[in-house]
Amino acid sequence: MFSKPLQTIYTVSRLNREIRALLEQGFASLVLTGEISNFITPASGHWYFSLKDDKAQIKAAMWRGNNRNQSYRPINGAQVTVKARVSLYEPRGDYQLIVEHMEPAGEGQLKQEFDALKMRLAAEGLFSSVYKKPLPQNINRIGVITSATGAAIKDILTVLKRRAPQLEVIIYPAMVQGKDAHLQLIKQIELANIRSEVDVLILGRGGGSLEDLWCFNHEQLARAIFNSQLPIVSAVGHEIDTTISDYVADVRAATPSAAAELVSPNTQELHNKVTQLVNRLANAFKHDMSEKRAQALQLQHRLNLCHPRNQLNQKAQRLDELTIALQQAMRNSLYQQERTLNNLTPRLMRQSPDKKLTQASHQLAQLQTRLNQAIQQQLQQANNSLALQASRLDSVSPLNVLARGYSITKTDKQKVVKSVADVKVGDTLITELVDGTLHSQVLS
Repeated sequence: MFSKPLQTIYTVSRLNREIRALLEQGFASLVLTGEISNFITPASGHWYFSLKDDKAQIKAAMWRGNNRNQSYRPINGAQVTVKARVSLYEPRGDYQLIVEHMEPAGEGQLKQEFDALKMRLAAEGLFSSVYKKPLPQNINRIGVITSATGAAIKDILTVLKRRAPQLEVIIYPAMVQGKDAHLQLIKQIELANIRSEVDVLILGRGGGSLEDLWCFNHEQLARAIFNSQLPIVSAVGHEIDTTISDYVADVRAATPSAAAELVSPNTQELHNKVTQLVNRLANAFKHDMSEKRAQALQLQHRLNLCHPRNQLNQKAQRLDELTIALQQAMRNSLYQQERTLNNLTPRLMRQSPDKKLTQASHQLAQLQTRLNQAIQQQLQQANNSLALQASRLDSVSPLNVLARGYSITKTDKQKVVKSVADVKVGDTLITELVDGTLHSQVLS
C-alpha cells in the first residue's frame, strides 16, 4: 500500500494523452534534417518512416492529406529536410514526428556542381583573404554591374541618394540571368578595369532561385572577379543567398542595398540612431508578437487535441499498423503452408495410385496366366477322365454285346422280353441285332 494518499491516480491512456499535449505544445513546429529509413506506404495513403542521423532516430508519420501534394517521393537512404511537429502515438506510447512538408536536402544537381566548384576554387586560393583588396577610403565614383531595369539598380540608387547623393554612379548594364549572362558580366568587369573610371564596382542582382542566380556561380566569372584590379563588392540575391561570386569578391554584401551602404560614406548619424531605435522597436514588437503567437499556438494545440481529425489520424495509424501486421502474418502462414506442401509432395508421390495400379496390373497378369494354366490343366484332366469313363462305358455298352452275336427282343410296346412268360401267342416281337431289327410273331 502507498504510504501517502495520492492526489491523482493516472491511467496509462490519460498519461499518454497529457504527455502528447505537452509535446505538441512544447514543440509547436520545427524544421529538421535526417536520413529516411523503414519507409512504408500502406493502402491508406499515409507515409510511415524513421528519420535518423549517425547517433539517433525517431519515428515519423506524414498523413495522406499532406503527402498527396508532395512532388518529391522519398526513398530509403535519402537525406531530407522536413517541417514537423512533435507528437505521441498514444496506443504504444511512442513519441513521433507528424510531418507537414518534406523536401530533399540540398538543391540537387546544381547544388552538387556548386559545392564541387566551391571546393576546387577554394583549393586554388581564390577565396583566400590574402588576395582580397580593401575598399578605398575615399570613394567618389561607383560602378554598378547589373541589369539596367532590375530591382537591384533601383535599390542601390535609392540608398545612395539617401546616404550620399554627391557620389557619381556609372552603370555597366548586363544580363543577370540566363545561359550567356556570365559572359556579359565578365565583359563589363573587363570594360570597367580598362576604363578605370570608378573607385569600386558593385556586382549584383535581386533575389531568386538557385537556377536564377546560377550565372554568378560560373567559373569564368569567378576568375574575372579574382583578376579584377578594381575592388568588387558582390551583392547577389537576398541575405540567405550565397554564390561563388560572394566568396571570390573582395567584399560580400547581403543585398544590393547593403552593398550601397557599404560603399557610401556614413553621413547620417541621426539616421543610424533612428535605425537602432526602429530595430529595438521591431525587436520588441517581434518579442511581443512571439509571446502572443506562442499563446495562440498553445490554445490552437489544445483545440487540436479535441479535433476529430487527430483522433481519426491516431486510429488510422493504428489501423495501418494492424494491417501491416496482418499482411505479415498472412505471408508467414502462406510460407509455412508452402513448406508443408513441399514436404508432403514427395510422400504423396511415393503413394501415387499410378504406381500401385501398375503393381496390381502385373499381379493380375500373373494371376490371369496362372488361372489360364489351371483351367487348361483342369480341362485336360477332365478330358482324360471322360475318355477313361467313355472307354469303361463302351465296354459295357449293349451295342458291343450285340456285336458279339447277341440280340435284344422287345414287345411292340418296347418292353424287353426276359422270359417266355412275358409274351403270348399272337404278340409281335421286335428283335434288335447289331445291324438292324427283325419283326416276328409268336405262334405257340
